[in-house]
Amino acid sequence: MHLGPILIMVSLFSVTAGIKENKEHKVSSSWSADILINRNTQDTVFQTEKLVIVRLSPHVYQHISFLNAGSYGRVPSNGTLIVNEKQAVIFDTPADDEGSVELINFVSEKLKSKIIAVIPTHFHEDCIGGMSSFNKHEIPAYASNRTITLLKNKGNKYASTLHGFEDQLILKIGEKEVIADYAGEGHTKDNIIGYFPSEKVMFGGCLIKELGADKGNLEDANTGAWPLTVTELKKKYSKTKIVIPGHGAAGGMDLLDYTIQLFN
Repeated sequence: MHLGPILIMVSLFSVTAGIKENKEHKVSSSWSADILINRNTQDTVFQTEKLVIVRLSPHVYQHISFLNAGSYGRVPSNGTLIVNEKQAVIFDTPADDEGSVELINFVSEKLKSKIIAVIPTHFHEDCIGGMSSFNKHEIPAYASNRTITLLKNKGNKYASTLHGFEDQLILKIGEKEVIADYAGEGHTKDNIIGYFPSEKVMFGGCLIKELGADKGNLEDANTGAWPLTVTELKKKYSKTKIVIPGHGAAGGMDLLDYTIQLFN
């Protein structure tokens, strides 16, 4: 990996890293270095002004896009891409249509794979901001029934395009499974996580906090249930090796421990 592009991106994200707090997330000063410099199994494989894609394991990628948060600037938001045997599942769209097109093209052109599903992990904009691009490409979209209800209540046009499930959805990509799972309330009433058992990778979405983050946006949160929900996830997926939060750097099970401690 060449240092030139990395230094450029670090400079770009250093501006964002200076943000103290926005409605969704406190952006830590270590974010850019953690994401863009090769760390453990991480490897940046794609980067533009709209989208960064980091390979975390042989079949799992973290995609990072940027939510326009008014006076707070551009806030980095995570999603996850899982690929196997020329099929792919995406958790959370990039924050806008342009970043979503770049992600769709990366999967089809670089990975030579077909996206069989996109799954928003809750109803907030950082999870569905690029849904229009996925709809235009006729990519099936799934969400929990709770998410669909909340979107309908907000009059969101994407609600009718989503295939609903109750507590768990299991999809096959080749011979491997991808799981979308609801364990309880926390950041929102509908927040789910994504899990790839083959490589023990969890996408926690905004239910899971990056190390050092503050509590963030609590407008739709159930702070009493939050640590109980994450504790349930810790028990259910105790062998997890990689955890991707909704914002910030990926880590291990220490992110679940930190989130539990934060809300206790």
